[in-house]
Amino acid sequence: QVQLIESGGGLVQAGGSLRLSCAASGRTFSNNGMGWFRQAPGKEREFVSAISSRGGTIEYADSVKGRFTILRDNVKNTMSLQMNSLKPEDTAIYYCAASRGLFGSSWRSNYDYWGQGTQVTVSS
Repeated sequence: QVQLIESGGGLVQAGGSLRLSCAASGRTFSNNGMGWFRQAPGKEREFVSAISSRGGTIEYADSVKGRFTILRDNVKNTMSLQMNSLKPEDTAIYYCAASRGLFGSSWRSNYDYWGQGTQVTVSS
């Protein structure tokens, strides 16, 4: 059974940091792009960041550029999202996802596998 499991969410004050992790099991995703999305209450799920299969191509949403860093470790079959300078508007459930191609994407429809999500809450 293929699973993506997120961890590392929690409650943090504005200006603080969190590191999210995504662990894949059931198959390797070393030939797939991966990404992070988030969904705040009452809002659509939105793109946060994506990374290509070898890590050479990375994208960020404008809202997180310069504050978040995406990384992947294909040996461990994991992906992470380092989030610094967090703002209350970053509060959301964060999801990791694996795409069907070599590259990640900002389009949700390009992703075949999704985790269950981890809650990030940033207090002001």
